[in-house]
Amino acid sequence: MDAERRTDDEQAARWNAGAGHAWVDLHAVLDEMFRPFERLLVEAVAGERAGRVLDVGCGTGGITRAVARRVGSCVGVDISGPMIDAARAWSEQEGVPASFVRADAQEHPFEPGTFDAVISRFGVMFFNDPVRAFANLRSAVRDEGALRFVVWRDPAENPFMTTAERAARPFLPDLPARRPDEPGQFAFADPDRIRRVLSESGWSGIDIRPIDVVCALPERELVRYFTRLGPLGMFLPEVEDERTRAQVVETVRAAFDRFVHGSEVRFTAACWTVGARAAEAKLS
Repeated sequence: MDAERRTDDEQAARWNAGAGHAWVDLHAVLDEMFRPFERLLVEAVAGERAGRVLDVGCGTGGITRAVARRVGSCVGVDISGPMIDAARAWSEQEGVPASFVRADAQEHPFEPGTFDAVISRFGVMFFNDPVRAFANLRSAVRDEGALRFVVWRDPAENPFMTTAERAARPFLPDLPARRPDEPGQFAFADPDRIRRVLSESGWSGIDIRPIDVVCALPERELVRYFTRLGPLGMFLPEVEDERTRAQVVETVRAAFDRFVHGSEVRFTAACWTVGARAAEAKLS
C-alpha cells in the first residue's frame, strides 16, 4: 500500500507541476498532432449512440469538447489541476456542453451507472493499480456500456517517442529509464496485460487491434516539444550546467532529423485501439 500511495503522489506531483503546465502550453500542437485519434474516438462514441460519456485522462479537454459537440454531453476527468483549469476555461469560452472533474479516476466516487461510455486517448496508462482503476470505471458505466481507448504499443515500434531520451542519455546518465508495467507511456504495450486487466475488472467482449497512424507537428515546435515533454522534459530543468543543456538540445534535435520533412515533422504512432463492454452485474 505504501508503494501504491507513493506512486499516486508521484503522478499527482508530476501532472500538477511541470508536466501539466507543459501540456497546457503545448495543447494546440498536441491536439493537432493527435487529431486522428480524436476522430476515431468521436466516431466510436457516435456509433454507440451514447448520451453521456466519460473521458478519462482528459488533459486540456480537446476530445471532451469534441465529443460534447457530437453527442451533447461529456465529462472529462484528470488528476492535473492546470490542465483541468484550462479545459474548463476553453469549454466556457467555446460554449461547449462539457464539464470537468479534477480527480484520480482510479479512486473517484463516480455515481454508479451514470455513463453510457468511457473513452480515453493516452490517459489510462498511469494508474498504479489498473485493475482497481478499471473496476472503478466499470462501476460508473451502465451494464453493457462501452469502453474505448487508445494506448501505445511497444517502445521499439515507436522510435519517435524514445528518440529524445536515447540521444540525451550519453550526456545525462541519470536520466530515468522506462520500466515495463510501471505507470507511464508504454504501460499497456503488452496486449495480454490489457486483456487480463480488463477481464479482472468487470469488462467483457474485449477487442484489441493494432493501429498505425501518421501524426505531424510543425518543425518550428520540435525543440519546444522535446524540451518540455516526456522523460527529457522532466529531467532537463534540473540540469544546471548551461553548456551541457545546450549540447543536449543540439544533439537531440539532430537525432530527430530523420522525422523532419521540410517544415513538418512526421512519425507513425503505433498503438492499440481497445474496445470492451461493461459486463452485466451478477445478482447476489
